[in-house]
Amino acid sequence: MKKVDLAACPVCSKLDINDEEAFLDDLKCTIKAYGKNELIIRQGDVCDALYMLTQGSVKTEMITENGNILGIEIIKAPRPLAPAFVFSDNNHFPVDVTALEEVEIMKIPKTEIMRLMMTNPDFMSSFMTHNANRTQFLTNRLQLLSIKTIKGKLAHFLFENSQGEGKPFEINRNQTELADFFGVARPSLARSLSEMVQEGLISINKKEYIILNSKGLRELLV
Repeated sequence: MKKVDLAACPVCSKLDINDEEAFLDDLKCTIKAYGKNELIIRQGDVCDALYMLTQGSVKTEMITENGNILGIEIIKAPRPLAPAFVFSDNNHFPVDVTALEEVEIMKIPKTEIMRLMMTNPDFMSSFMTHNANRTQFLTNRLQLLSIKTIKGKLAHFLFENSQGEGKPFEINRNQTELADFFGVARPSLARSLSEMVQEGLISINKKEYIILNSKGLRELLV
């Protein structure tokens, strides 16, 4: 097992750990490796522990009621997976989690999380802050999904990721991944992007985007 950088994890950043190996032994956690494209968690599985992504990256997807696959996000280590659901009355994972490369998952029992909270107030604070931030992320995600047009969804997404008009920024998703993220067909997404370029709203060079007309782009959000 590679060394786990717990200090870089948002729920563990405030923990005072002098000996990480001893800390993990005392934590009574288990670690399991998964191969590329392997399904780690299935939507609806019981979330009875904190699943911590310690190596690699994963994608999360939700299967909608009409059977479509909706991409939610790409998560890179070190990050917890759906931490709020550990303490939910309906503690079932809301998404599929699939490995994008070789990954390692640390599974920490709920009782251990509760012990850490009681003995480390800073851990409890970090845990609560991270869950609050995740709630904010999901609120933004719902706002994006509520926008009816593809161009509107794209405009919302680009504003969230840009540093301002005229400033280049990268989107680390190809068009297929973006289509999954928005829950739309790839040809429709490609056509919308092409039209936005032709209309002078944005420019695209591979994964680099530039917002050229913020006012025009904002009008798509209505």
